[in-house]
Amino acid sequence: MGSVSNSLVLSPATQEDIPAIVDVWFDAFTQPVIGKLFPDTPGMRQWFRDCHTLDMQTKPLQKYVRVVDEDAKDAQGRPRLVAFGKWDLSTPEERGRRFPLWHIDSPFQDCENLIKGLDGERKRVMGDQKHYYLDTVGTHPNYQRRGAGSMIVKWGCDLADHDGVAAYVDASKEGAPLYKRFGFEDFSKPDEEIASMARAQRA
Repeated sequence: MGSVSNSLVLSPATQEDIPAIVDVWFDAFTQPVIGKLFPDTPGMRQWFRDCHTLDMQTKPLQKYVRVVDEDAKDAQGRPRLVAFGKWDLSTPEERGRRFPLWHIDSPFQDCENLIKGLDGERKRVMGDQKHYYLDTVGTHPNYQRRGAGSMIVKWGCDLADHDGVAAYVDASKEGAPLYKRFGFEDFSKPDEEIASMARAQRA
């Protein structure tokens, strides 16, 4: 599956893209709470690179996609990677632990609590219904609101529709309108900072 929006092109990501994926992640997620959990240190960047490498090598149901700008080049002269997404087609039981043990630069218990909370919300909203999970979508700040994120969301929604399953995402409240355009509904409580969003199975 591929799609084009002006000079932006979506395609599957490979291990060669992992360094750029990590760069985009740190450029995109600059909120103080994220910086506390995942500080931008050399060790943390290597931890992320190792996580993505492990997923791509050993977890075939973790589907990575990228968006590149064909009119811009990176340091190697290739089209610049400006956004990426990770869709998880497995159930939590099939997937196992979402991340390896946390890097020493991360506060262990805070990270454990975060993932436990996210997994609990996903279970509360989706129950045992088969669904695909949008684990991560990140867009470089210079390319936000240019359609890259929408391309990634649409890719997974189209796949879910093709396979006849629902979809789920943990979204920021600010990002919720993007997902609502694709049919996601917010099932979180009003005082929660993260929007627990589900998209029903399509006939």
